[in-house]
Amino acid sequence: MLLSQILLPTLLGASSTWALAPSGPWDAFNFAPTSKTLYATTIRHVEPTVSGSENLLSSTGSATLGGQGAWVTLDFGKEVGGLISMNFDAVNLTSSISLAFTESPMFINPLLSDDSSFPIATMNYDTVLSVPAPLSTGHWTQPAFALRGGFRFLTIATTSDEPVTISNVSVAISFMPHVEDMTAYTGYFYAQDSDFMDPDFLTKLWYAGAYTVQTDTVAINTGRQVPFEPQGFWANNATLGVCFDEASPCPIIVDGAKRDRAVWPGDMGIAVPTQFVSTFDLTPTRNALFTMFTHINPETGALPESGPPLSQLGSDTYHCWTLIGSYNYYLFSGDDEWLSTIWPNFTLAMSYIEGRVDSSGLADIIGLRDWGRLGQGGHNAEANAILYKLLLTASSLASFANDSSLSSAWAANATALKTVFNDVFWMEDVGLYRDNSSTTLTPQDANSFALLYNLTLNDTQKQRISEGLERNWVDLGPVPPELPDTISPFISGFELQAHFEAGNDTRAFDLLHREWGYILYTNLSVESTLVEGLTANGSLYYRYYDGYNDDAAYTSHAHGWSSGPTSALTFYVAGLTVTSPQGQNWALAPHIGGPMNSAQGGFTTGLGWFGVIWELLDGTSGGISLNVTTPEGTQGVFTLPQGISGTVKVNGSVLDVEGGSVPLSGGALNIVVS
Repeated sequence: MLLSQILLPTLLGASSTWALAPSGPWDAFNFAPTSKTLYATTIRHVEPTVSGSENLLSSTGSATLGGQGAWVTLDFGKEVGGLISMNFDAVNLTSSISLAFTESPMFINPLLSDDSSFPIATMNYDTVLSVPAPLSTGHWTQPAFALRGGFRFLTIATTSDEPVTISNVSVAISFMPHVEDMTAYTGYFYAQDSDFMDPDFLTKLWYAGAYTVQTDTVAINTGRQVPFEPQGFWANNATLGVCFDEASPCPIIVDGAKRDRAVWPGDMGIAVPTQFVSTFDLTPTRNALFTMFTHINPETGALPESGPPLSQLGSDTYHCWTLIGSYNYYLFSGDDEWLSTIWPNFTLAMSYIEGRVDSSGLADIIGLRDWGRLGQGGHNAEANAILYKLLLTASSLASFANDSSLSSAWAANATALKTVFNDVFWMEDVGLYRDNSSTTLTPQDANSFALLYNLTLNDTQKQRISEGLERNWVDLGPVPPELPDTISPFISGFELQAHFEAGNDTRAFDLLHREWGYILYTNLSVESTLVEGLTANGSLYYRYYDGYNDDAAYTSHAHGWSSGPTSALTFYVAGLTVTSPQGQNWALAPHIGGPMNSAQGGFTTGLGWFGVIWELLDGTSGGISLNVTTPEGTQGVFTLPQGISGTVKVNGSVLDVEGGSVPLSGGALNIVVS
C-alpha cells in the first residue's frame, strides 16, 4: 500500500469526543489491550508437579499445582497492571498459595516479586502476596491494597503440602480507569526504517512510548504507600493528589507503573507531549498539575518536587518543570478555566524561582534534588537553562492570561539570562557549555537543553554542541558526565530533540537506534513499555550507586520519562507541531534525513484533526510531496526540509518562498516541492 493511498480522518461521530486516528498497518503495533480483562499469552515456566498449565491461558479448563514447591509462571506478553482473579476449584483444609510479580524475566522467582516499595542490595524487599489457608472454593480476587501497577510475569506457587486446582486466572487492568477502549488513539505515526534490523522499529517505538504513558495513568487512590510497607509487603492504596473537577474516576499521571507511582513534574516534561500526540488524554495531566499547585507553600511560593504521598521538597528544577508543564498543558488544551484557577499560584511560584537570581544574573540553585544527576547547586548550567525555558513559556502563558506586563517582564528576563548564560558557561575551546562556573565538566543535560531551547547564539554553536554531545556515546547511547555509568532515556529524550533542532537528522536516528533499539528489544525488559534507565553496559542496575542501593529489581520498566521518541517522531519526523493553544497556529517542518522515504502521522486537539503524509519524489533531488489536513480557520507555516528547494505548489498554485518558509491556511492541502 502506498502511503499516499492511506486517507486521513475527519471528525468522527463516534463515542469519543475527539477525532480518532485513521486505521492502517500501524494498528498492529498498538500495545494497548482491547479488553480490561486479560489472560496470559504463554506459560513462561512450569514445574513438573504442575499439570494442565496450558489451561491457564483462557477462562476455561483448570490446572493443578502439586504440593510444596509446585509453581507456574504466566507471561502476559507485555506490561500489564491490575488485580489478579482466579477460581479455586479444588482445595484442602491446609491448602495455600502465593503470587509473585515481576516486570523483567530476570527476576522470575516463586519466592520473590521485583522490588517496588524500597531498594535493597539483596533485591528481596518485596516478597510475595500470600493467600493463606483455609482457601475457599469459588472465585477469588486480589485485595485492592495489594495492587501491582506494573508487571509482565505472574508466578503462582503452592506454599503447603496440599495440591490446589485453579482456573480462570486473569488480570483486571487498573490503569486508564476513565477510558473503556484504550486502543482508541487520537494520534498515530507510521514509517519504515531501512537502517534497523526491524523495519517497523520507529512505528513500534512510537506506540511503545504511548503505551508506557497509558500504564502510568492511574486512579488517584492507587499510589504507593508512604511510609513504605515493612520488608515483605507492599501497598498501593495511597491518595495521589486532588481532582480538578471532582469527577470519578479521577485519573492522574505518575512517573512509573510499578513505582514510584507519584506525580513527578520533571518526568511530565517528556510524558505529556507523548500523551498529547497519542491519546489526547489530558485530564490526568490537569489533575497532576493542579495537585502540585494545591501543595504550594503559600508563604514562599515553593512547589514540591513530587506529589503526595511522597511529597518531597527541595528541588528548584522540578519547581520549574511544574511551571513549564503548565504552559504545555495550556498549549495543548486551551483550558481557560484551569489557567485562571492556577494563575495566582503560578505567579507566586514564578516570584519564588526568580528570587534565586542574584547579582551575577544567574539563578543560585539551593534546591538540589533533581532527576538523579550529581553535582547540582550554585550557578548550575542545567538549572539555568531550564529557567530560561521557563521564562519564555511563562511569558507566553502570561499573554494568554491577558497579563501583558508580566509577559514583557519575563521575556526581558529571559533575554538577559541568555547573555549571561553564554558569558559564564560557554567554553569556546571545547565547543560545549560547562556544568557551573567552577568546573570544566560538560553535562549532557545542560548542553541538550541549551541547544533545544535556543540558548545558543548561532548555528555554528549548535553544530559544535551536537558534535560534542556525541562524544559521550557508547554502543547503547549517551553516558552523562553528570551521572557516570548511566544511560538516562529521560535526558536522552531531550538530546534526541536537540539533534533534530540542530538539523543533524542522521545523528538523531543513530541515537534512536542505539539507545531505544536496545531498550525496546532487549529480553531483560518487557518489550512493550520503556525502561526507566540502564547502566552503560545495558544492565538493569540503574543508579545503583545513587539512591537505588545496588537493587536492579527496583528499576521501573514502564517510565513515561523514557518516551521522548514518541513526540519527537511526530513533531520532527512527521514534522507537525502546534505553536499556539490547541493548534490555532501550527508548523509543518518534516525532517527527511533519516532511514525512510516517507512518513506520516497526526494528532487531535479540541479544534479537530492535524495530519500529514509526506513522500520523497525520486530521492531528495526529486523534491517532496505532502498531503496535510488541519482544521479550517487555523494558520500554519511550512518550512522546506533541509536539502530540498524549488518551486512550491499548494493545491496546484505556486506560492512564494521567503526564508525557506511558506504561510498556509488550514484545510486539506497538497504541497509539492519540485
